Amino acid sequence: MRTEERTSGRRESDVWKGLTAGLIGGLVASWTMNRFQDVWSKLAENGEQAQGARSSQQKGERQEQQSSDEAQDDTTVRAASAISEGIFQHKLTEREKKIAGPVVHYSFGTSVGGLYGTAAELAPEVTAGIGLPFGAVFWLVADEGAVPLLGLSKGPTEYPLSTHVYALASHLVYGLTAEIVRGVVRNAL
Repeated sequence: MRTEERTSGRRESDVWKGLTAGLIGGLVASWTMNRFQDVWSKLAENGEQAQGARSSQQKGERQEQQSSDEAQDDTTVRAASAISEGIFQHKLTEREKKIAGPVVHYSFGTSVGGLYGTAAELAPEVTAGIGLPFGAVFWLVADEGAVPLLGLSKGPTEYPLSTHVYALASHLVYGLTAEIVRGVVRNAL
């Protein structure tokens, strides 16, 4: 076998390993991102209770954050509904929506992780910053760009800064987790 053929075969094998490691990293990162959001919401809730009486403006901002969180949850359900109605001509029931939303979230997060793992094999510099730049770009492209453009949420300027901070922090956790898990799995393959 010539050197070029061996190198080409090795690269193809490495890409498959990178894809596999990235898919696993994306799945774990999606789960971790959800747990981070649970903790963030609980801390915000406890912080409000500890503060006692607050100004009506601060209460209004938190209510807007909560409704924005609900809208974020609805984004995955809206995507699932659009897929179901567009491809299968089936309107989701409330019960189906409770299942379909998480399926969309985990499928998308896992898929993006797979793309990241593949990119890491082809251009290792994408792993610089232990996944944090990846998480930030994912947030910018998906949450701030694609989701509003697809009509699955309001435009970015229609949300308060606190919502953007929350979403960015969530995606930084996703990126960090995806890179750590991808690296561990990739080294094991």
